[in-house]
This record gives sequence, structure tokens and C-alpha cells, in this order.
Amino acid sequence: MHLLLAEDEQSAGEYLVKGLTENGFVVDWVQDGVDAVLQAQTVAYDLIVLDVGLPGLDGWSVLKRIRQTRPTPVLFLTARDRVEDRVHGLELGADDYLVKPYAFSELLARVRVLLRRGKPQELDLLTLADLEVHLLRRRVERAGQRIDLTAKEYALLLLFLRRQGEVLSRTLIAEQVWDMNFDSDTNVVEVAIRRLRGKIDEPFDTPLIHTVRGFGYVMELRA
Repeated sequence: MHLLLAEDEQSAGEYLVKGLTENGFVVDWVQDGVDAVLQAQTVAYDLIVLDVGLPGLDGWSVLKRIRQTRPTPVLFLTARDRVEDRVHGLELGADDYLVKPYAFSELLARVRVLLRRGKPQELDLLTLADLEVHLLRRRVERAGQRIDLTAKEYALLLLFLRRQGEVLSRTLIAEQVWDMNFDSDTNVVEVAIRRLRGKIDEPFDTPLIHTVRGFGYVMELRA
């Protein structure tokens, strides 16, 4: 699932990106309202986590503009626990409302509930050939055999599965899975892919992760 996070507080944004990524989501993070509108109107996100107190354009204004063109589910974040604010947000088209400070587990649960409403079939299961990932149970199986992955291996696998057939560069993988700028001296991507292949490809007859020399990697079933 591809999420947009609009949060201007640096520490809060870093915390949410880390937590959501570790739970298998691909997250784009912006820190002002203008960028939030631009991203929301140009990318087909599965869900938007939107802070009310954004600079540039506040969350109310962002939501109004999003609703002109997109039905994307929106979870509002606010520091003010006022009934009139919650009502105003819901009237503008917000799907849920969470007051700061909140537990990450509650935010994650609300995100999953909103996603289930929109795309239950995609939320529950991702497949390619005989590989299955049961998202709610975080269970990975191939040919009926359970495969145990680390948090980063799991996030990497979900990125590949959600973008099957698309060649992913090392830069993109590093940004999406590790939230880091690519450094040519870092081999973290190659090491992680080698380990993932050792678990989901090497014990089986048909490889699913392929190297595209000079470009990156792709997950697909080849004849």
C-alpha cells in the first residue's frame, strides 16, 4: 500500500515513516500543505495521513482541494481535541480523526481499518506464482512452506510484489525501504536482496527476483 504522510514536525514525521515502513507500507512524506496537495493530486495513493496544522495550507484547505479530484481515504491528525474540529473535518470529507498524542499502534489500526474499507482484497493477500503474502497476519509462504523474514526483508518483498514487473533501481529501493539517500559505497541493497533471494528463491525451482544489469531489479514470473 502506498501512503502519503503530510506532517510538518520533523521528529513526528520520521517516527511515522519508520513505523509505517516497518509494517510494510510505502510512504511519501511532505511537510507543508502545498506539497501535500500536489502529491495527492498527481499520485494515486491508497490513503493519506494528514496533519491539520500544516504550514502553507492548513489541513482543512488541503482536504478541500483533494476532495475536488480524489476520493482517497484521509486520516486527520490534530493536536486539538475539540468536537467542532472533528465535526468540521468529517464534514469536509475526512474518513477518520486521531488526536495527538496518540499511540502508534492505534494509528496503525486506524490506517488498516480505512484500507480494508476501500480495498479488502489487496490488503489481505499479495501473490506471484506460488508465493503468497498474507498481510494482516504478516505471513509469507511459498509452495505452502512458511518463510520467516526480518522486518526489512518483509518490507523489501512487499515493495517488489506491489510493483511486479517494474524494474526498481537501487536508489528507489534504498529510499523506500531504508528511507535513505543512495550512496554508491553502500551495499545494503545488494546484501538485503541476496538474503531475500536465499529465502524465497533459492530453495525453489523458479526464481522470482531478477537482476536487470545496469538498471536494478525486478520481481516477475519468467518462462
